[in-house]
Amino acid sequence: MAFRRFLRGRVPWETLEGVAGEMCERYDEPSVRVEFLDADNWLSTPMAVDDRWFVKLITEQNSLVHALLTAGRNLGAFSSGTEGFFEHFGTPYEMADHELAATRTMRELGVNAPEPIEAFEYEGHGVLVLEYIPDFAVLEELSDETASDLAPVVFDFLHRMHDAGLAHGDFRAENVLVADGELYFIDATNVRDGAIDDARSYDLACALGALTPLTGGRRAVDAATDHYTPAELLAAREFLDFVNIRPDHDFEAAGLKGEIEKLAEQ
Repeated sequence: MAFRRFLRGRVPWETLEGVAGEMCERYDEPSVRVEFLDADNWLSTPMAVDDRWFVKLITEQNSLVHALLTAGRNLGAFSSGTEGFFEHFGTPYEMADHELAATRTMRELGVNAPEPIEAFEYEGHGVLVLEYIPDFAVLEELSDETASDLAPVVFDFLHRMHDAGLAHGDFRAENVLVADGELYFIDATNVRDGAIDDARSYDLACALGALTPLTGGRRAVDAATDHYTPAELLAAREFLDFVNIRPDHDFEAAGLKGEIEKLAEQ
C-alpha cells in the first residue's frame, strides 16, 4: 500500500485550492464546491465541481506513472508478437489535452462520451474539465442481462472509432459508464499512428475480455460479429493472453479463444 501511495503521490492542498480558484475565474463563479471522488486512479486526482464538471488534475507524478505503465504495456504487446503501440505524453498538460481531443472526436463520431469543456495548465499540472455524469454504473457492475443487452452498443461504438482510424487504447470495464440506460466511453489513451491496426485488434480483445465474465464468451463474440469480421476477431484473439494478465481484466481466455475459432470455422 505504501508503494501504491508513493506512485500516486499526494497533491498539496494549496494546489487543489489554486485549481478551484482558477475555475472560479474561468467560469465567473464566486465560489465552487469540490468533491474528491473515490476512484482507484493512478493517473490523476478526480474531482466533481458543483456537480456540473468532472475535473482531472494531472501531476508530474501521474505523468511518471503513465510512462511506467506505457512501458509495461508495450512489453506485453511484444509478447503478443507485435511492436508496442502505446505512446507516452510529454507533460501533464499534454495528457489532459489528448483526452479532451479524444473525447471530442468520440462525440463527433456518435459515440457517447461526457461533453468536453476544456483542458488547461496550472503551475505545471494538467487540468481536464468534462461534463459531470452523476449516478452511473461501470460495466462490471451491471447485471448479466443488462450487459448482454448493451454488448452490441459496445461494439457499435468501438467500431465507429476504428472505422474512423482511431483506437481507444485503454478499454476496460471501468472506462465504460452506464447512466439512465445510456452507455458512455471515457479515458481514451494515446497509441502510435503507425500501429493503428494492432491497436484496434487490442481494443477488440479488451472489449471481449471485459464482457465475457458478464455475458459469456459466446454472447460476447456474437455481439461483436455485427460489426467485425471473423478475420478481425482472429486478429484480436492473438492479444487475449496479453489482455488477461492485466490486473483490470479477468476472464477465461481459452474458452473465449475457442468461441472465436468456432466462428472462423463456420
